[in-house]
Amino acid sequence: MFFKIKALKEAGCSIYLHCYEYGRARSAELEKLCEQVWYYPRKPSAAVFSFLQPYIVASRASNDMLFNLQRIDAPILFEGVHTTWFSGHRSFESRFTALRTHNAEHEYFRQLALAETSLAKKLLYKIEALRLKKYEQRLNDIASFFEISTADQQFFLDKYPKAQHTFIPPFHAHNEVISKAGTGSYALYHGNLSHPENRAAALFLLKEVIPFVHLPFIIAGRQPTKEIIDACAAEKNCTLMPNPDAAIMDELTADAQVHVLPTFQQSGMKLKLLAALFAGRHVVVNTAMLHGTGMDAGICGIANNAAEFIKQINTHIHKDFTEEDIAGRTRLLSPYSNAMNARKLMEAIRF
Repeated sequence: MFFKIKALKEAGCSIYLHCYEYGRARSAELEKLCEQVWYYPRKPSAAVFSFLQPYIVASRASNDMLFNLQRIDAPILFEGVHTTWFSGHRSFESRFTALRTHNAEHEYFRQLALAETSLAKKLLYKIEALRLKKYEQRLNDIASFFEISTADQQFFLDKYPKAQHTFIPPFHAHNEVISKAGTGSYALYHGNLSHPENRAAALFLLKEVIPFVHLPFIIAGRQPTKEIIDACAAEKNCTLMPNPDAAIMDELTADAQVHVLPTFQQSGMKLKLLAALFAGRHVVVNTAMLHGTGMDAGICGIANNAAEFIKQINTHIHKDFTEEDIAGRTRLLSPYSNAMNARKLMEAIRF
């Protein structure tokens, strides 16, 4: 979101930002980029429990936000299905409303339920998926959908064929490819390690891949679970880097020889993939990681089981990342230009 706001501002767009606070500090930098920023508290689960409405949507309903939206006559961009509580409100019948989709949310929560090991959380994710599947059929007042992946675009196009649909990939931290030529000395997996999807990927690597590769391995990310901590401690070829700050994460990304990024959840588009491609050397993924990205499979090494990941990593151990590789990646990543996609977004919005 920050990089989207930054790119839109640089393209000449005036932004009025409505956002929710639940644990993060307010941002002076955002306030410099926007004409005005409003913050709203997110409601706790007990206050909005319903068998009918998705919690991620109902918990973001705010009468203060409705009042502030009504005050300024401008197009409204709902960022994620999460924020669409007021999308069909009568106040906005004459306003252009658009939805930036992050996922087909019901499918995302269904896959979260599959990856979750806690039975209580698994049940909550399944219930939320059912609510979202019904809710996603009631977005008829949205004039335009900006899908984050080609798979999501097909899903919402099937649901709302009369609306405008535009595939716009994620905005991200890099305006150009900054990968280093040469070789690194380790393989890297990174992500929010408390998230069920990333936890499953890290444990797959620890149990089935890392013991069999000839390159030191680093797993880096926020809030590693005890299971990941214990598995890393038991594996002499792996180092755990818990809760790295941005500077350390940038250094780890730049210096790795191979980024190893499996996923078992085909949803949206993973920002970690773009970070690795724009700032890292060789990247090895499974086909699920590229699902819906619009990327050619040739941009990464492809592995779909443990044996293939081991082979790909061992193949890339001593392989230089060259200036020619950097030039080729720059060409392949041109559709992911923040500046280009900011212009695309502005051209599609009716002011």
